[in-house]
Amino acid sequence: MTGDLHCHTTLSDGSLGIEEVIVQAKRMGLDFLAITDHDTLSSSNRAQILGERYGVKVIPAVELSAWDKKRNSKVHILCYAPQKPDRLEGLCLKSCQIRKDCAKEMIEKVMARYPIPADAVLHYTKSSKSIFKQHIMRALVNYGYATELYGSVNDKLFAYPNGECLVTREYPDVNFVLDLIHSAKGIAVMAHPVMFNNTELLLELIEAGKLDGIEAYHHSATPTQQQKLADIAKEHDLIVTGGSDFHGLYNETMTHIGSMTTDKENLDKLFRLIHINSQKANKAAVKTEK
Repeated sequence: MTGDLHCHTTLSDGSLGIEEVIVQAKRMGLDFLAITDHDTLSSSNRAQILGERYGVKVIPAVELSAWDKKRNSKVHILCYAPQKPDRLEGLCLKSCQIRKDCAKEMIEKVMARYPIPADAVLHYTKSSKSIFKQHIMRALVNYGYATELYGSVNDKLFAYPNGECLVTREYPDVNFVLDLIHSAKGIAVMAHPVMFNNTELLLELIEAGKLDGIEAYHHSATPTQQQKLADIAKEHDLIVTGGSDFHGLYNETMTHIGSMTTDKENLDKLFRLIHINSQKANKAAVKTEK
């Protein structure tokens, strides 16, 4: 029993639709899949229906954007199976708006350097809840100003932190995001701690009892780093997850659905916690009705 607990679709910055991702998960022999589009749970209902059709259990999920104020850096939190997803709606809308505002500024800067039409980028965002750097680069490739999504042009324009056209703003505080996830009776897992150098934050959040798991198995970490993260999780009795972080055409590195997975032991721990949260949510609902 295995699951890929980190995949993206056209609802954020992936190039494949929900059905295409689920069908590919079935081809790869996965039992479970989590579609974790950035700051949106819009895939949940359709993904559940399609998962049943193709024989893949889909876990409702979202990758939430957050900010480490102490170190002035971004952090991503994976939220699984929120029993009260409506409580996350305002947070998702706010983060999507932050990303859209940044993207609009970046597009203006790009257009000042490259004479592409204003709607060239929006052509690739029709299904997405936001606008991403990958969409801008795809427009530049389409108009012949670059030959690849990731390369010298991308580095010049969008490399963190000094890209010529890069615009960044603070997302909601990570502690607020984690508290909101637990208020929604969801499961909070820090995504790819190595990617954004979140290791110190990770240890602080564990000490504060705010995390339910760590995404140890991710392509941004070396095998040694993956093992260290898994050891930290096991030491603190946290869930150890793995996921491909699949984006299709927009992959920054070579990765495919099922390239990183979560094993049966940790899926069982995840489902036990989902069950506990479900019971808590049901009890709270009964009290409210009374």
